[in-house]
Amino acid sequence: MDARLMALRAARPIRIHCPVAAEALAAAVGGDLAAIERDPQIASILDLIRGDNALGGFGAYQGVCEIGFGAESFVPTEAANPVLGEAGIPALSPTIVLLTWVDADLPDDRLEQLIETIAERHPWEVPVIEIGAPVRLYAPGS
Repeated sequence: MDARLMALRAARPIRIHCPVAAEALAAAVGGDLAAIERDPQIASILDLIRGDNALGGFGAYQGVCEIGFGAESFVPTEAANPVLGEAGIPALSPTIVLLTWVDADLPDDRLEQLIETIAERHPWEVPVIEIGAPVRLYAPGS
């Protein structure tokens, strides 16, 4: 479809990989999606996304994010202070990936503040937070 015929807006994707309790992940995969809300690590970051800030704004909808289920694998080194696992031994962590967006024209200092706040709420020593290049999103009514 010709982009001139539909409304588009520029946004930057932000993906936050966050550990989740195995029980919460299993319950969510089994259909109890509210189990995600009961996991304190995920709930803290969801509260931030749903807060009064630039994350997940879609006009009449705020706090928009996608929630993906998965697992992370990593090997802590001797220099690490891991929450899970031990040095030299591969570890697997149940994980939820939260994908949200900010307007592409959000000033860098505000974006940095949001990322720092996410990192402060994240339980990992080195959180995986991806900030993507601007993408075009469908924006009806704009």
